[in-house]
This record gives sequence, structure tokens and C-alpha cells, in this order.
Amino acid sequence: MSPAPTTSAGPASSGIPPSSLPTSTVTENDTKPSSFSSTANDLLPRYLTNDPSRTGYDPSIQWWMNYFKILTGQITPEGVEHYREDRYKANEARDCARCEADRDWLFQNSPVIRFLREKVANLNGVLDETNVVCRRCPSRIVVIPGNKEKGEEDRIEVARQGGGFSPDHGILLCANEMRNRGHLEDTLAHEMVHAWDHLRWKVDWFGEKSLRHAACTEIRASMLSGECRWTRESIVRGNWTLTQQFQNCVRMRAIQSVMARPTCKDDVHATKVVNEVWDSCFADKRPFEEIYR
Repeated sequence: MSPAPTTSAGPASSGIPPSSLPTSTVTENDTKPSSFSSTANDLLPRYLTNDPSRTGYDPSIQWWMNYFKILTGQITPEGVEHYREDRYKANEARDCARCEADRDWLFQNSPVIRFLREKVANLNGVLDETNVVCRRCPSRIVVIPGNKEKGEEDRIEVARQGGGFSPDHGILLCANEMRNRGHLEDTLAHEMVHAWDHLRWKVDWFGEKSLRHAACTEIRASMLSGECRWTRESIVRGNWTLTQQFQNCVRMRAIQSVMARPTCKDDVHATKVVNEVWDSCFADKRPFEEIYR
């Protein structure tokens, strides 16, 4: 794995820009995207630039005043997204410094991170502070095609990611999306499973030949990282299903990640590919002997 430029605790303006890490490889996020139902082609330009007269969000006033307006319903969902991005920019240096401190702590003290790091090293890979970098990750606007046969219109969603893996650069941790050290541990473990898979099998990340590689590594990463364990599903995400909850979480997150590939047509296509590889990939716990978390 090629090392990334040296990271620093300062703002994410140097080193690897988030755009250089393919967001279609790995995403780990607990926040449901904000969606706005309407015709995507008509709405898309509006969501690129904030208009206080339309959204209610005025960046010229104090942040707490805008926060109060959010609590009292005076700012639209679009305005909330603009507010969120501006706060992320203002807190960029703090978030990156905290992310890097947590990353270093996990490298030294987390059993799952230390285990995965050792297994990556056994395949002649190196993961350290030079290629596991913390950066602010701006949200992305994506167009979700509607089912035209059912008369559904396209809609736009504001998508956020928790991390990413690039064979050429390493691992990206989105500092502004990390709630705490435990969240960062799950995200880092997810990406390290991808790194191990790449070194072991040379994954076709973008699905240029087949999306099955992408589907399989996403199933394995969600299964082995701990992001779908019951406590996180129930307490953090509010999913209280008592049967098949773990499997449903892994399947859902794998489908969402496959949908981000440029060669994936839609959610039906992603679901079909995930189902095709489900049995073999869900049973494959390497490099672990069992599901650790």
C-alpha cells in the first residue's frame, strides 16, 4: 500500500484531500441522509448555495442564534445542512486533532485494531499515521432516481461518510463525523478489513468487471468491524428488531455501499449482487476466527 502524505493535527487543507479517496469504496456512517422529495433537476442547484431568505439560516449571525432557530423550526432542512457544514469548517482543527489522538490511542490499545494491523503487516502492508489520516469530509449531494414505472420522482439526498479506503493512499477518517473514540474504532476497523481484503485478493473496488468483489468486502467489513453489533444498532440507531438484526444491518450497509459504485444502476441492482455473494461472504470471517465484536 502506498503511503499517504504525512498528516498533521491542523486543518484538513494539506495532505490527502477527501476527493482523492474514492468514496465509492467504503463508507461508514450512522446518520441517515437528509432527503428532500421533489424533482432533482430543479432542486439540485439550490442546495449548493445557501439563500437565507429561503432556508432561514443566516451565517452572518452568531452560531448559537442559528442553533436556537433550528430548535424552534425556523430553519429548513436545507438550511440545517448548510449550518452543519459551516460548523464543521469552524471546528476543523479541533476535530482533526481529536481524531488523530484517538487514532494513535487505538493503534496502541485497541485489541481489534492491533490485530488487524498485524494481519495487514503479515501481507506486507503498512498502516500507520502516515497513511491513516484524519480530515474534514464535506457532505455530498446525490440524486436518487425514482421508480418511473410507479410515478416516483427523483429526489436528492445529502450524503455523509465516516471514512474511506483507497489502495493508492490508505485510510481516510472523517474527523467531523466521529462522535467518540468508539465510533472511530468501528470506522477504522471497517477500513482495515478493506485494506486486508485488498492485499489478500486485489479487490475490484469500482466494479469495472463485476460488483461482486465490492459486495463481498462490504459484507465482511460491516460484519467484522463491530458497527452492526446489537448495542450500536439498538442504542445509537434505534433499531430494536430482536431477530436477524445483525444480518439485516450487514446486508443494508453492504447494499448502500455497493450503490455508491459508479457501475451500480440502482438499489435493485445492488441488492441483487449482495444476495448473490451473501452466503459465502457472510460465512468468511478471515482474518478472524469468529466475529469478535
